[in-house]
Amino acid sequence: MEKEELDVREIDKITERPAREKNGWLVLILLIVAIAACMAMCVLSAVLLGDTPAFGALIVVGILGICACVVCLGGFRLVQPNEAYVLTLFGKYYGTIKRDGFYWVNPFCSAVNPARQAMGSASRKLSLKAMTLNNDKQKVNDEEGNPIEISVVVIWRITNTARAVFNVENYMAYLSTQCDAAIRQVARQYPYDVSSNGDEKSLRGSAQEIADVLRGELQERTTLAGIEVLEARISHLAYAPEIAAAMLQRQQASAIIAARQKIVEGAVSMVQMALNKLSEEEIVELDDERKAQMVSNLLVVLCGNRDAQPVVGTGSIY
Repeated sequence: MEKEELDVREIDKITERPAREKNGWLVLILLIVAIAACMAMCVLSAVLLGDTPAFGALIVVGILGICACVVCLGGFRLVQPNEAYVLTLFGKYYGTIKRDGFYWVNPFCSAVNPARQAMGSASRKLSLKAMTLNNDKQKVNDEEGNPIEISVVVIWRITNTARAVFNVENYMAYLSTQCDAAIRQVARQYPYDVSSNGDEKSLRGSAQEIADVLRGELQERTTLAGIEVLEARISHLAYAPEIAAAMLQRQQASAIIAARQKIVEGAVSMVQMALNKLSEEEIVELDDERKAQMVSNLLVVLCGNRDAQPVVGTGSIY
């Protein structure tokens, strides 16, 4: 454990710093002037010095100067808004260019972007724009052990370019893997729907609360890679196919029970109202046995699934 903590601290020592860049337009003008001066020196030495020993030396100096200027042309970098170059010089971190503009840096510096192939781009620039990760659906178990299919959409961006490049092998693959782990961790903490113990939070019914928990869990895992998670929300949520039919029947049964409870409550209140009206208006006097029979008949009529067929009695009720 101590060794692992020590390794994490060593990784966290990598901090982003600005590269030592120069104004690209100024350097371009100086290089053009230097190339023109070297060419002029070669021409003038050929005209004025002829076959003297100084002629050969000046020609060599002029050619070397032109070659040096051509090599320096490889140091120009054009940076668009919300883009960055992470530069290394002979294997060491040189710095990051994040400001948009035209710059010149050491021509021996090389730009690093380990995720360019995953992004389908040959550019070695890092994008600092907000990007979207839509992970594939995966099967996990909720708090009650029910298998469910879930996927999330994550909006993220790079805030620390040095960590994104040097702390992880591929920040895109790292984010995707940590997203899968965060989904499993959060899904195990909540039921798919409102649980039987009355817990108000569920994957289906508490979208905002689950999104906040998922974002916090994912942010904690991706700080090492210099990534800021702006938003993380569930994009797909469903029962696994093997239990979907059974869960649908359970939901239908719950809905039927809830509807029956409402019907019974309404029927009881209507029966009570009928008895009170008969008593207040003194329409008819009923003993306890007749009241019980009347209540039974009314409840059957009001709570039945089908229309009742009335039976008309022509004799006395007693």
